[in-house]
Amino acid sequence: MLKCSGKSVLKGIAAGKIYLYRKKEFVLTQDKVEDADAEIKRFEEARQKACGQLEALYQKAVKEAGEEQAMIFDVHRMMLDDGDYLDAIRQKIRDAKVNAAYAVSTTGDEFAEMFASMDDDYMKARSADVLDISKRVARILMGADEEGIDSREPVILLADDLSPSETMQLDKSKILAFVTKGGSTNSHTAILARSMNIPALVQADVELKEEYNGLTGVVDGIEGIFYIDPEPAELTELLNRKKEADQAQAQLERLKGLDNVTSDGRRINVYANIGSVEDVDKVLASDAGGIGLFRSEFIYLGREDYPTEEEQFEIYKEVISKMGGKKVIIRTLDIGADKQVGYFNLPKEENPAMGYRAIRICLTRPEVFKTQLRAIYRASALGTASIMFPMIISTKEVRQIRKIVEEVKQELAAEGKPFGEVELGIMVETPAAAIISDELAKEVDFFSIGTNDLTQYTLAIDRQNQKLDGFFDAHHEAVLRLIRMTVENAHAAGIWCGICGELGADTTLTKTFLDMGLDELSVSPAYVLSVRKAVREI
Repeated sequence: MLKCSGKSVLKGIAAGKIYLYRKKEFVLTQDKVEDADAEIKRFEEARQKACGQLEALYQKAVKEAGEEQAMIFDVHRMMLDDGDYLDAIRQKIRDAKVNAAYAVSTTGDEFAEMFASMDDDYMKARSADVLDISKRVARILMGADEEGIDSREPVILLADDLSPSETMQLDKSKILAFVTKGGSTNSHTAILARSMNIPALVQADVELKEEYNGLTGVVDGIEGIFYIDPEPAELTELLNRKKEADQAQAQLERLKGLDNVTSDGRRINVYANIGSVEDVDKVLASDAGGIGLFRSEFIYLGREDYPTEEEQFEIYKEVISKMGGKKVIIRTLDIGADKQVGYFNLPKEENPAMGYRAIRICLTRPEVFKTQLRAIYRASALGTASIMFPMIISTKEVRQIRKIVEEVKQELAAEGKPFGEVELGIMVETPAAAIISDELAKEVDFFSIGTNDLTQYTLAIDRQNQKLDGFFDAHHEAVLRLIRMTVENAHAAGIWCGICGELGADTTLTKTFLDMGLDELSVSPAYVLSVRKAVREI
């Protein structure tokens, strides 16, 4: 028996046959071409096919993992439209008279090296993305098959690393769990696996030996251990632990229909975060009290032009109607940073995570902002809707927002279009917003703390950068103090305050959050019942 440690992505236990996943390598040759124009045409056809594949992956990811996790494939599709990248490939074919596959592969290597050398962590992360899209186009040009799993039964996938597209292409029904030597717990692939509810370990200290193929393996995502060919007694013990974990999940299911209330009577709302209309079914199945974060940017992704008011209205109407009167909090458009939309023509930035994004785009493009607000307000007539605005840093911004909101309401009233009462709140996800939360609380109806961005901005650490995993601390006292300050200032002004970031699902902090006085925790649908259990045990 061999025991290998790794970092857990999902705290589940899976047992089954090990499947050694090796990427199908293709031999890339540099060939001379006589007709450069014909070769460029071949490249264009391959690029269009790749875009089609990415669109299919995007749609598959939306259904299986949610809109937010699917965005990476939209980013890849946009990279395949990047003028600099395309021009470099065409120039290689035309000037060097080389075959398209070689031109694509070498250009991808050059761009990846360029991204990797940049100081900005977001741009460094694009290095893997450009290699991924280049490999996809090169494979199409060379007629290579799509990669997959050649097994009739579900397996534990053992691999060096998996790109987001490889993860999504795999047949989910054939995977019990996966273990990789590379990756990080915050990588796109790890987030996809978590969203798809697949137990996984990354950065595992395991060798990729052919002799492991077909052996029995156990992935213990609770302890972060991968067992290869365990002894019979050890296997029995692990299978018993798996049975206990399954029973614990069954116990959680029995909490459906019960209140989120502590043993001494303290009540808190437990809501769910969603990224698409398809996620509403997960919210209802999880028995969440409402939707605490509806990421509206998915409406803008995967398209060639701005969504119309009617298109948006139909989407908001469907979500609000499905929730049957339960609260739906819609976050206004939050693009920029890692969520790029081609037709917005956003400028390239040295540090996009702290650049032209979210509310900054909305306030400087009021026609886009007002279209979204009109659609939300019209849909609010059909249920209970609230709106929150991301990346706020000042009261000046909130007053600008309120002025635009009043204009929208007046326009709708003049047109005879009905709308309901709508709470207006802000995301507290910048240290600036937390520090002046006493002033901001006078301007809005509620706060929702976005702990993901608040943590990385407070600690000055990009949580996507695995080199900084040892420094990243989601429980850092500075973050907790900012949360406490925000809650106290909200209550002093008579408004409610919740959390909609990943920290809300951390049940080791549930009592801390209740002690702080938080009124709501909004988490992924999969974590609603575990948070309810934690609340009821306090």
